Amino acid sequence: MNETPASLDDLALFAFVANAGSLSAASRANGVPLPTLSRRMAALERHLGKALFQRGPSGYALTADGRSLSAELAGLEDVKRRVARWRDSDQGATAVRITAGFWTARAIAWGLSNTVRRVWLPHFVAAHAALDLARREADIGIRNTPPDHPWLARRQLHSVTYAMYGLPNTSGFVATPPDVPSQRWLHTHHAQDIAIIANDPRLCLDLAENGHGWIIMPCFIGDKLKTVERQSDTINELTHDSWLVAHQDARHDPPIRAALTEIGEVLGEVD
Repeated sequence: MNETPASLDDLALFAFVANAGSLSAASRANGVPLPTLSRRMAALERHLGKALFQRGPSGYALTADGRSLSAELAGLEDVKRRVARWRDSDQGATAVRITAGFWTARAIAWGLSNTVRRVWLPHFVAAHAALDLARREADIGIRNTPPDHPWLARRQLHSVTYAMYGLPNTSGFVATPPDVPSQRWLHTHHAQDIAIIANDPRLCLDLAENGHGWIIMPCFIGDKLKTVERQSDTINELTHDSWLVAHQDARHDPPIRAALTEIGEVLGEVD
């Protein structure tokens, strides 16, 4: 074993590979060529004198030593992010990545002030992306359930209710595939009444606004629209809590703290 400390760059690269789950996934996400990545991981193993990966037909899997090292490096990505923010602190607002469902992201977009000079730059991440806040794939998330990860902090928001919206004297429903609870409920209870299916919620709203059917959406959006009207009472089975979530450590960074405050005001925090 080499007693010289391992390169922080190689350790950070190892942490990235461990989080990505495979060399190929890490290579695609990080832009490091696969042969280079393989060579640097082998060099790190030689330097440490420990086998970090178990190589086999199905790819690379972490050994017990690899899992142990990955746990030790849990905060390294946060250090890198803090250094980058410190470096860029005099270059204007810092981007804060927000992951939320389509309707929630739209509510945030409606509610953000366009006259405030922010220390943070809103960076909306695609709603379909399954991002892991604990691994810093995003900075802030809005979730339907409280996080159970010890590294994640949460603030409870107002409960979300749903109803049917559309034009009067319209029959049938416009739906997305049953990938979220509201659409699973619609496909379960009104499958025979679905007239059109579209993958994009925005397109579904366009269709509802033009009389092709009713749409189920959160009341915090539907009640503010002037193009459609509420056509039902609240659907009690779909009511759920909502949580504003951030990494336990990162939430103290001034840009993220400011973003949490503003988003909490827009969506409504529970006292």
